[in-house]
Amino acid sequence: MSVPGLPYSEPVRLHQVAGGVKRTLEPDAAARARIARALDLASLDSFKADMDLVPTAAGWRLSGRVRASLAQTCGITLEPLPVEIDAPFSVSLAEAVDEDSDEIIITLDDESPDLIEDGQIDLGQYAVEQLALRLDPFPRKPGAEFVQPPEPAEISPFAVLKQLRPSNDG
Repeated sequence: MSVPGLPYSEPVRLHQVAGGVKRTLEPDAAARARIARALDLASLDSFKADMDLVPTAAGWRLSGRVRASLAQTCGITLEPLPVEIDAPFSVSLAEAVDEDSDEIIITLDDESPDLIEDGQIDLGQYAVEQLALRLDPFPRKPGAEFVQPPEPAEISPFAVLKQLRPSNDG
């Protein structure tokens, strides 16, 4: 069952995996194409995510490793830039607070856990998120440099009109 609007979805219901779950996600070619479009990649040749979801005293811990062979587009030359990703990750998760409660808890701490809603965790969404976090936001081929084009000599709007005026040579 996939969730509409997400490039890749593999939901897990927490009540079905009380002791935790280990999964290896390998999206098929169609899913990789959706992920590549969503992340603005030139290509996503392979993508694999090892996921380990375990219960903790405060909620759940999702950890694992993402591996991918992909190509980003160089921001200067617009050519494909091959990228290999192999990175571990770890995310804390906690059940959402009861909606009937009048109490609202706001934390600005980076260590605050992601909230689990509707009793399920979407492993596919977390895999794509972890991949996205490891992409270079400004990909550039080695040696590629932006060269500022020269400024026009005369910026006045009347400069064009001067060129149209007949010369007095005759």
